[in-house]
Amino acid sequence: MMNHGCVFCNSLGGELLWQNDLCRIVLVDDPNYVGFCRVILNKHVKEMTDLSDAERLHLMQITFKVEQVLRDVLQPTKINLASLGNKTPHIHWHVIPRFETDIHFPETIWSVEVRQTNKPNIVGLFAILKTKLAEALV
Repeated sequence: MMNHGCVFCNSLGGELLWQNDLCRIVLVDDPNYVGFCRVILNKHVKEMTDLSDAERLHLMQITFKVEQVLRDVLQPTKINLASLGNKTPHIHWHVIPRFETDIHFPETIWSVEVRQTNKPNIVGLFAILKTKLAEALV
């Protein structure tokens, strides 16, 4: 099932870290948020309750594995999980490591900036996350 007007049906939605038949995990290109990942369903479905119980459970297990890997690798102050879909009505979960020093903390990443900060150094992060997710999602 595909929707030709949907950004997640027509693109990966980020830099591919891992995928299976159900979903894919991508690293979002946002220099303000090191480790920001999305877990994106591989078919065009708008609501979680449109999935079978097994699909919902598997998708959430994968999302929680992403959270755990990000916690282990980055040791953030907090992880934000969000599934909005108002602008892109295609099931996807944002898994966002948050740090007290980020430009929006403690507000959401979509809020007004509360401070100026240097962009975090993310050299090598893609390879580390790709390896750790592959190990966690065997």
